[in-house]
Amino acid sequence: MTGPRSATKSSSTDPSEFEAWEDWYRRQDYRRMPWFSARPAPWVVRAVRERQFPAGSRVLDAGCGTGTTLLWLAGHGFDVCGIDISPTAIRIAGSRAQRAGLSVDLRVAGADRIPFERRSFEGGIDTGCFHSIPLRLREKYAAEIARVIRPDGRLLLTWIPREVEQSLGPPHRPSLAEVASVFEPYFVFDRVERYGSGSPRGWNVLGESMGRCTALLVRRTQRQPRPR
Repeated sequence: MTGPRSATKSSSTDPSEFEAWEDWYRRQDYRRMPWFSARPAPWVVRAVRERQFPAGSRVLDAGCGTGTTLLWLAGHGFDVCGIDISPTAIRIAGSRAQRAGLSVDLRVAGADRIPFERRSFEGGIDTGCFHSIPLRLREKYAAEIARVIRPDGRLLLTWIPREVEQSLGPPHRPSLAEVASVFEPYFVFDRVERYGSGSPRGWNVLGESMGRCTALLVRRTQRQPRPR
């Protein structure tokens, strides 16, 4: 399925925030947006090659934008669903999927209310959603994405860290401690890495000098232990 579905609107989402993202996609060619890449991020490719997500498994792309990551995953045999707050972004992603002859499930939804049942996915990918949402929604987002990922499922999370001082990019750049504080109740951090300045060939998004952090998280099967 490539046609977008509308989801229940979240009461936490400020209409002005929705309009800001929608305006980005309505008013310009998506291929000229600073975060667009025609190729998937290298850490996504690596995770698939390492079989962090079982072949053919159901994976959620949170904040999918115009669909580069989810289309690449669908082309490699995954059952992919994507959500984004912008209806225009979802429409573009659907058009790209149709042109590529790929079937994906696309939903218009905010990060704080993911329109899927509990434990719907074996894995999730976030290539820039978390660091873009308002601070007040971070904990809700972590709880929501944990709700839809099955125990032992993987979440591949990417963010621009606080150390990146360029004006271009998200306004609220979390430290590793901030990321851990909201995700550790639900996930175990299996691997954390820093990509420095310079982008791999063919992947240039938000400027080549932007560094990024990536984390591979595993959904807890039991509650987080108490401090000792």
